[in-house]
Amino acid sequence: MSDSSSATERLLALLEHLGIGKAHVATQISGDIAGLAAEHAERLGGIVLCAPVRLDPAPFTSIAERVLMISGEYGPTFEVCLRAADRLAGAERYVLDSYEALGWSDVAADRNAEIAAALTGFLQHHGADAPPCSVAEGSHAGISYKVEGSGPALLLLPFFLAPSQWAPVVPQLAQHFTVVTLGGRHLGGIAALEDRASVPTYRAMFRTLIDLIAPQPGEAILDIGCGAGSLDRQLAQRLGSANPITAIDVNPFWLREAEALAIEDGVAGTIRFLPGNAEAVPFPDNSFDAVFSVTVLEECDADRAIAEMVRVARPGGRIGIVVRATDLPQWWNLDLPDSPEGRPIRRKVTPPPQSVGRQGGRRCEPLPPHEAGRPRRPHLLPDTRDARPPGRADLALPRGLRAVAARPGGAGGLAGGPQRGTAAGAPDDGAPAARGCRPHAEVVSSRP
Repeated sequence: MSDSSSATERLLALLEHLGIGKAHVATQISGDIAGLAAEHAERLGGIVLCAPVRLDPAPFTSIAERVLMISGEYGPTFEVCLRAADRLAGAERYVLDSYEALGWSDVAADRNAEIAAALTGFLQHHGADAPPCSVAEGSHAGISYKVEGSGPALLLLPFFLAPSQWAPVVPQLAQHFTVVTLGGRHLGGIAALEDRASVPTYRAMFRTLIDLIAPQPGEAILDIGCGAGSLDRQLAQRLGSANPITAIDVNPFWLREAEALAIEDGVAGTIRFLPGNAEAVPFPDNSFDAVFSVTVLEECDADRAIAEMVRVARPGGRIGIVVRATDLPQWWNLDLPDSPEGRPIRRKVTPPPQSVGRQGGRRCEPLPPHEAGRPRRPHLLPDTRDARPPGRADLALPRGLRAVAARPGGAGGLAGGPQRGTAAGAPDDGAPAARGCRPHAEVVSSRP
């Protein structure tokens, strides 16, 4: 199967591999199964959308009677499911009383008995096949799987951020179903992180960060908030075995996936993945020659996190930080006018800046405009030359750090890569490619 194969193609291949004709499916990210629902509905039994933060109902309209949506009593998942219900006639809803399900919520751990009962009660009214295969664990078509229990097949696709994923409810579900828990780089939040890290402008931004940090052979490097380890694998491929890389994250699921992906990419011997919190880095003072963090400080107490980065860096060590510039608008290389109906296209296609963490968005004292004789100035990364970003990047450093560089950079693009067409979206082979660019602030400093 090629690298460009879709999630739908991979899931179909996995079903064939496991000998499953029809399966129940539960997921938070509806996009992972949208293709199956729209084009291969005969392969699906019951469908459970558990705490979806985003949901396009269109792929599910013809099979709405097979859909159960689970949400919190308030918060984004409630609103998402409420809106979707208007277009999914016959779908069922289950609301978790007195619970706010957010993007990072550990729903299966917080409400495991309720979730298990809701799934079991709903799915028993829909048919699915019991798989004949006896393989308990493996990988196929780029998707890892673990099989537990007996009965009709139930595929559990990954949540986006939930640390426990489905693990707290698997023992209960396995009493009624053959539970197949899925993972890998092509599904859930891991796929989102891998996709982001593959965007040319994002890769260019990270290369610029490492160029400024300039790790020398033998120097130890620390990544704080590594996620799926996407950037650490790029770094290991760039540096080879010259530099030991340590990567930490608070999410145990992401760490497990990061280790598996490092093995797949042949760099496991260079990277050490460990549990760790940006606000309490689990290493002694003066442990690393270079420390970096990419899009993490928006999700925690930035003052504490930066102080920890300074603490574990050796004298003369470099510290690099990249954050989403949440106070700056997304940039576009094309003018996006109002539609003929007077609707503001730019507002529709530009997502509002947001943080996914509980404590995200805390600001530090602004960095002085000039430090150590180096002025702050705007810098555009490759493939964003047509954008026009404001010339500022408000990212603070504690007193005593010497600023090597501070610049706004850009990363990202339209979903699925650059699209050809007019600003209004109509096909036009002669039109320039439309590129959206999310501004990031990038700072590299050295510890005295």
